[in-house]
Amino acid sequence: MTFESFATGVGLALLLLMIPAVVRLVKGPTALDRIVAVNVIGTKTAVLLIVIGVVFRQVEMFVDFSLAYALLNFTGSIAAARYLHRAAQRGEETPTGKETN
Repeated sequence: MTFESFATGVGLALLLLMIPAVVRLVKGPTALDRIVAVNVIGTKTAVLLIVIGVVFRQVEMFVDFSLAYALLNFTGSIAAARYLHRAAQRGEETPTGKETN
């Protein structure tokens, strides 16, 4: 077994492990569940980019892509959580369809 075939297997395993997060993203039931699911998918994607870099023997380039993607993923999650928190403080209706108190 070569190292590239091992990395390919790891990449496929990561893709399979994203399926439960996609199910949680679609089903919900709350907006926070969906935010966490998107964050999990983003984290696994960042790791998957590193694995792709190993397969193509261009790890240095893919590390940069992975770090940039992880930073955008984190920033987006913080922004969404902050929006939901402020909406809850104002007593507005959140994207879940329920009014918060």
